[in-house]
Amino acid sequence: MSGDRPRVAVHVTTDAARHVRAGHPWLFEGSITSVGGAPAPAPGDLAVVFDPQRRFAGIGLWDPTSPIRVRLLHHGQPSVIDEAWWRGRLSAAIQHRDPLAQSGVTTGYRLVHGENDGFGGLVVDHYDGTLVIKVYTAAWLAHLNLVVDALVDLTRPERVVLRMARSLRRSDGPTDGTTLVGPAPNGPVAFTEHGLAFLADVVRGHKTGHFFDQRDNRHLVAGYCTDVRVLDVCSATGGFSVYAAAAGAQSVHAVDTSAGALSALEANVHANERLATVSRCRVTTTCGDAFDTMARLAAASERFDVVVVDPPSMASNAQQVGNARHAYGRLAEAALKLVEPGGVLFQASCTSRVTIEDLDAIVQRAARRVGTRLEVLRRTGHALDHPISFPEGGYLKGLLLRTKGT
Repeated sequence: MSGDRPRVAVHVTTDAARHVRAGHPWLFEGSITSVGGAPAPAPGDLAVVFDPQRRFAGIGLWDPTSPIRVRLLHHGQPSVIDEAWWRGRLSAAIQHRDPLAQSGVTTGYRLVHGENDGFGGLVVDHYDGTLVIKVYTAAWLAHLNLVVDALVDLTRPERVVLRMARSLRRSDGPTDGTTLVGPAPNGPVAFTEHGLAFLADVVRGHKTGHFFDQRDNRHLVAGYCTDVRVLDVCSATGGFSVYAAAAGAQSVHAVDTSAGALSALEANVHANERLATVSRCRVTTTCGDAFDTMARLAAASERFDVVVVDPPSMASNAQQVGNARHAYGRLAEAALKLVEPGGVLFQASCTSRVTIEDLDAIVQRAARRVGTRLEVLRRTGHALDHPISFPEGGYLKGLLLRTKGT
């Protein structure tokens, strides 16, 4: 990614220029007033952004295939975006994760967190000796070799695997799941979180194979799971379930709509059966809809001491926020009907447009409908490897709550 890439002169509105100068990483199509330079700008061309007075505002990657036309890389004074510049940006991201790398108990974490690390539309996850690059915009395809070369030089991984957003998968482009460097994995790759063993299908699994963002929340919730019954709703591959079993839970029941995710959960539990607490814990699963399953459990008078609800994002645009809030309320109400008096509920949201204040109000209203009161034990957010550099980047939030009766 250097000066030999075609440059696109992008002129934007005054308001858009202000946001660029403030460090916002996205420039939308509607903010652009004119485009000059290359006759047919291609994804990955360097977009030099100017305000209406033709003053420099920033520089980024052009993507004519996306409503986010420019993923900003730099703002302020003009700068040369060359190999040295990128190595410096990657080195800073790697250094930020050094506490995890040096912990001795965690070998799986996010190495590059997209826009929040200055790499809009690209993430890199670290699974011990395996790096997985996930690309969400065509703008990165022209620069993939440079990114891979820098990562290999800086981290010396055993392998590098490429994952592609579904919208980018074409017959004439890179193949999703391709191993770019080193031997292809012959199965799930192993890594650890807080000393617990996990396996991730980095070739075919959802996202890059595992969700690192809830690592600290899993550790937090585990502190309430000794000698209790746990329900893990929207369990995915079982992060919360494994932590609960390792903490000495009597039983864990996991619910997810994906049979593949539940199979991965069972494999992750099995990978920790060397621990006496895990081998003693009864782990069961239900493949089904969260609402339907919780309703059936409530009808059967099932109750749990700890309930975890960690659904996927529910709003990809502003028009969907109302429905998302309603769904979070329904989930909270269904979950609270299953929590023993004095028990604990952890409810998470990874919808960026739903704030922690929104989530708190939604869950509190659900508690009133159920006829219980809630004590907020902790409000949580992002882990160290998921830094936040702009408002929309703060997508993850969680509430740890204790029921207090009427």
